[in-house]
Amino acid sequence: MIRAASRQRHIYLDMDHLLLLLLLLWSSGVQAEGKHNSTESDDVRLVEGPSLCAGTLEVKHLGEWRPVNVIDWTLKEAAVVCEHLDCGSAVAFGLKPQMSASLWKIKLDCVWSGSTLRECATPDNSYTALILTCLDSVRLLNGSSLCSGRLEVKSNQSWSSVCEADFDQQDAEVVCRELGCGPPSVLQGALYGEVEALAWSKEFQCGGHESALLDCRSSGSARNSCSPGKAVGLTCSEPDDVRLVGRASRCAGEVQVKQLGMWRYVINTAHNLEEVTALCERLDCGFAVGMTMSRSGLVSDDWEIKRDCAQAGSPLRECLSFSVITFSQKGLFRELKCSDSVRLLNGSSLCSGRLEVKSNQSWSSVCETDFDQQDAEVVCRQLGCGPPSVLQGALYGEVEAPVWSKEFQCGGHESALLDCRSSGSARNSCSPGKAVGLTCSDPVRLVGGASRCSGTLEVNYLRQWSPVDVSDWSLKGAASVCAHLDCGSAVSVRRTKATGFYPLTVRSDCVKSGSALRTCTTFMSSSSMIKLNCTDSVRLLNGSSLCSGRLEVKSNQSWSSVCEADFDQQDAEAVCRELGCGPPSVLQGALYGEVEAPVWSKEYQCGGHESALLDCRSSGSARNSCSPGKAVGLTCSEPVRLVGQASRCAGMLEVKVGKWRTIDYFDWDLKEAHVVCEHLGCGSAFSIQWKNEPSEISVLKIEPDCVHSGSALRECAKSSSSFLTLNVTCKDLLVQPIISVSFMNGVSMAQQQGLQVSRGSNFTISCSIQPQYPGGSFQLTFTSSNTAYNYTQPAVNHSAHFLFPAAEPTHQGNYSCIYHVYVFYHDLSSESPLLSVTVSDPTHSDVVKGVVIPLVVLLVIVLMILGLHLYRQVNKQ
Repeated sequence: MIRAASRQRHIYLDMDHLLLLLLLLWSSGVQAEGKHNSTESDDVRLVEGPSLCAGTLEVKHLGEWRPVNVIDWTLKEAAVVCEHLDCGSAVAFGLKPQMSASLWKIKLDCVWSGSTLRECATPDNSYTALILTCLDSVRLLNGSSLCSGRLEVKSNQSWSSVCEADFDQQDAEVVCRELGCGPPSVLQGALYGEVEALAWSKEFQCGGHESALLDCRSSGSARNSCSPGKAVGLTCSEPDDVRLVGRASRCAGEVQVKQLGMWRYVINTAHNLEEVTALCERLDCGFAVGMTMSRSGLVSDDWEIKRDCAQAGSPLRECLSFSVITFSQKGLFRELKCSDSVRLLNGSSLCSGRLEVKSNQSWSSVCETDFDQQDAEVVCRQLGCGPPSVLQGALYGEVEAPVWSKEFQCGGHESALLDCRSSGSARNSCSPGKAVGLTCSDPVRLVGGASRCSGTLEVNYLRQWSPVDVSDWSLKGAASVCAHLDCGSAVSVRRTKATGFYPLTVRSDCVKSGSALRTCTTFMSSSSMIKLNCTDSVRLLNGSSLCSGRLEVKSNQSWSSVCEADFDQQDAEAVCRELGCGPPSVLQGALYGEVEAPVWSKEYQCGGHESALLDCRSSGSARNSCSPGKAVGLTCSEPVRLVGQASRCAGMLEVKVGKWRTIDYFDWDLKEAHVVCEHLGCGSAFSIQWKNEPSEISVLKIEPDCVHSGSALRECAKSSSSFLTLNVTCKDLLVQPIISVSFMNGVSMAQQQGLQVSRGSNFTISCSIQPQYPGGSFQLTFTSSNTAYNYTQPAVNHSAHFLFPAAEPTHQGNYSCIYHVYVFYHDLSSESPLLSVTVSDPTHSDVVKGVVIPLVVLLVIVLMILGLHLYRQVNKQ
């Protein structure tokens, strides 16, 4: 807002500044009447300082001036205040003790939202206020940092640009020094936009030693404007404002940052080795080797370097902020260690890249012919990495630096490459693709388990193996470690209490980004550590989850695919059990890509009860290859269940990660529960409830976002603890009732389509259900084209019978049984399939059966009686 007002003022002045000033004076009374009660600059001030542009920041809000306390501010936010006050660039800021706890608090996100400082002010009870130093006479506009831009000078409350013809290198040195920047690196017009302000009318004649530009001598100049592209554009180098102190080498020690000529200790300098490397590179010290904590005993100013700011490439002085630390952290600083003589460039991690060696303050590449495996072992050890895994030129770009002129002759035991013997070499260049490209392994291991693929997770940090804690890690993250160790699939991961030591902490978001575990390790103590279990002999590749993929088996340190002809359902059960998954659901080749590995040469003969595939008996097989599409592709079901109730569709949710564990109620609703019910074949979710445990227990926490991403529940689960566990009830909790029909003659018929009943006959419709819960009732529903009825009876022995003594046309329609029962604090119901009943009049055959046949029988009886009577008469004669 102030900049826009300033630009508008300069445009007017450029037209005819003298006339305008007269007009402004003449109309000042009129303007005062229409002026708003308060402007931004009226509501912000610096007090108790040597000038209007330095002192304690105060803001007027709700009619009251109060000092300001800030959170996470840097020089960038301070520069906004300087601009509001029509001062120059921000040079320094800090906090000072405040007698009164009545302050305004201003957060940086509000500052950048475009709101005024007054609008950002909220009450705060604090005893520290912001002090700010702005320049009152020079500023750089439109630059990429606070040390670059178009130069403007202030005099008589107005800002003017400076013409190149009136400004030289010595003048630039003074300006850069005044701004707190390094020496000038570029002095060129039009770098930062065309001039809009008035042109300074004097020529500066600095000696180069002055502390401020206006302290320099100057001579009058006739110019009041600059030719296009001739206004001074100045780029000062970033100041030499960071150093490592307290150790013998300039590339190791505690971090200090320079502000206003004063070196300040910094806490929370960097959070992992990747960020330390950025500082090492800035100091021309190669790569990061390690980071520890030290306690110097000196009083800390509680400064920190903000991670997101430094990662964005901003100068360190612009990323310096006050840190919120605990009392126990007072005087506790980050101590960094850089490799001062070797570095790897352009690699995918801190343990890979093109090798360069430093000597006489310059870096040189190394030729493959002057470097061997033992030399590589020394470099990997010096960088704190694991043993070398790849040594090959041209992996990480062509050589551009000078070439090292000696051949290294390491024994492999040295701690640094320059400790090795070397012999002179005539070479001063490398053939294309022959500069050393080196990949060291990530120093990670599992210890204390039954095999090298299970145990406590440790990282080699500062040449010492230390346990690590990953607070927000699931099986997906653990799987990357298993793969790195050439183990199989991740089966379980859990956090346990650390005993007797304080593990390092690994940032899970860093691991998920693909960075090496060591790179993501930060020196922050934790009371927990990670226990990880990987399979050491089987794995599934290219699947949609850890429980699906193409099967491979490991033997003699190599992985082999398995042919379908040598593998059956019982073998699959053993594999799924070994992986910690549910029973096999699909066993089919070519589901997860064609086979590329060697083929397993034995036929498995599992009984299905084995805990590992290699525990099964096997017989030799002549096969050494598989037909296309015949390598075993296996899908195991996800191990999810509901327990604690009579139905498999209701109860406490459990997921198997190593063992069956309950789930934290945290942030779940019916949308997440629906995924569980659908997976179990129980329809949709009916309700969720939480159960309050008597004490905090170990649980798995599953975040909703992970559930909706399509990941398996098992892969979303993270170790946690809670007082609340999750219970889920699905709509298909009840089994489906059975509907059947019986007739007077005792014939019973199960439900069928198009059942026909004779008019006038009696029939009974029976409803029944498999025993699940006691009690309940059955509702028999009847619908036809023009009517609907409901009949209800209590369930006796899980059934009910509805008698229809004489079938009528009105009984023709569709019948269904609905079972109602009250369980789990809910009214639940389940409906049978429809039974269609048709009522018909007696047919001709029915008449024959009901009338003619009885008459025939009667006639036969009469004839028999007559015959018997005639027989007696004959005998009497």
